[in-house]
Amino acid sequence: MRKLKLFGSTAMGIMLGGILFNAAPGYADMPTIDAGAIAAIDAVKSVLGDINSAMGEVKDFLSTTGPIASILGDNSFGTVQQLLQEGFTQLSNYSKASVGAMEQIFDASNTANARFHRDMRNAQIRDEHTPSPTACTALDGGVSTQSASVQAFGVGATIARVHDMRGEAGPGMPSHFGQAQGVASMTQEHLANYCNADDAAANLCVLSATPDADQQMMSLFGNGTYADQAAVNAAKDYATHLIEPVAPAALRGDQLTSTAGQDAAVHRRSYNARMSLAQSFVDKAIGMQTPSVPLTALQMQYLTDMGLPAQTNGSWLQVLQIESERRISDVTWNATVQSMPPASVARETASELALTNYLLFQIFKMNLMHTTISATHLAEDTDRGFMPAVRMPTPSMAAN
Repeated sequence: MRKLKLFGSTAMGIMLGGILFNAAPGYADMPTIDAGAIAAIDAVKSVLGDINSAMGEVKDFLSTTGPIASILGDNSFGTVQQLLQEGFTQLSNYSKASVGAMEQIFDASNTANARFHRDMRNAQIRDEHTPSPTACTALDGGVSTQSASVQAFGVGATIARVHDMRGEAGPGMPSHFGQAQGVASMTQEHLANYCNADDAAANLCVLSATPDADQQMMSLFGNGTYADQAAVNAAKDYATHLIEPVAPAALRGDQLTSTAGQDAAVHRRSYNARMSLAQSFVDKAIGMQTPSVPLTALQMQYLTDMGLPAQTNGSWLQVLQIESERRISDVTWNATVQSMPPASVARETASELALTNYLLFQIFKMNLMHTTISATHLAEDTDRGFMPAVRMPTPSMAAN
């Protein structure tokens, strides 16, 4: 290659020299032979010969038997052109395979990512539609509360009917034959079930396990649920001493047929109605605390956690207490709320609002009784304060 470049440079120098140094031109009309031009032509031919020789050397250098071929190999696996073509083809195949593999990797990654997000969404949908254990607990508590409410009303109504008959001094009731009979009945009831130390010292009775329970407020309002039937009876007897210890004697026989007896009967019926209202209000409180429904496992656990007496049956008042207070002090409920999804929290909020409405309605019913009692007090005070202006004569029934 270096010789080829040298020969080319020499030929170009000769041509340029002839032009630059004003070689004498040859004219066709003059039969003149220029020795310098002939020499230049011979030099060009010599240069062209050298160029051809150099080109031959280059061909030999690049031939299949030349130095390059010996360096690249002995053509056992094909010519250099074939090997280069196969190499570039293989590299191209590798590139295409790499692109295809990357496409598969990206497709697999996108598929896996889409499946992951789909599973996450499915889990969210499941959590949104699956009730939490807290919701089930609230439902169980609500059913227990409503059942206890029905039972409490029944117990309170039963006790109220007994108290009403006693207050009216009907047949078979104390005071039917006189108020002394009512006093004797109350004395006997106290000595038989609530004998205190003074009664025992006077040899009237044997000291009771619950002395004076018919006079103590804790007999009516204790732990929220009466322990047994004896506790219910003690509450009933306390209510009797609280509202109407001894009923007035009944009006019987000629007492009812006389004019004065009929006037007394009107006042007695008014008295009975007012006493029934007062007594029924307390009897309702007794019914609310009477054990009436089985407690759930979580309700019993809550009582244990709060340090209250362990029991299997609860009253309306106590299940209401549990449902209201467990959302304030129960660690399990608060921990569950922290881990609940938004939909479960919303359901729990709705459950609490329903319980609030239930409690407000019960308060409304109690307020109705309070307002009725207030109206009774107003009517009694008005009746007592009413005084006729003058004493009116009794009108004559004879025809004028």
